[in-house]
Amino acid sequence: MTARSTERATEPGLRRTGWADWVGLWCRLLLGGVMLYAGLTKATNIPETQQATRAYQLLPYDLANAWGAMMPFVEIVVGLLLILGLMTRLSAVIATLLMIAFIIGIASVWARGIKIDCGCFGGGGATADPKYFQELLRDVALLAHGLWLVVRPGSRFSLDRRLFG
Repeated sequence: MTARSTERATEPGLRRTGWADWVGLWCRLLLGGVMLYAGLTKATNIPETQQATRAYQLLPYDLANAWGAMMPFVEIVVGLLLILGLMTRLSAVIATLLMIAFIIGIASVWARGIKIDCGCFGGGGATADPKYFQELLRDVALLAHGLWLVVRPGSRFSLDRRLFG
């Protein structure tokens, strides 16, 4: 074992995990749970998700429709992988890129004075009372969770650790 290792041998064959493994577990479960929930709520009504995607006015009509149809299933897969701790770094990279895209989208409509519900958990479209500040805070916090997992994907109870050591 090296000095940089977060695991220390307590007895031959036994390991004690460090606090960073618990932080990783928290990040995996929170980010994965949010991604899974968001994907499931959007996957139940693809036309509504496509409408919400078009409301951002960032992508051409057909591309917004394609993204709105595909995105919920990407979120579901990434969420499941994070919860299971399987392909954690890759899943975290995808989740982090999604969070960056969501932050850019929300900031863009806010800056342009477009009043929409983000559609982050289904729904979306025009609204009189957007919650951009709260949505950005949430997405920045989720981005931080994703970045933690990109840098340090190891965590407690992960299939990565069980399957690959």
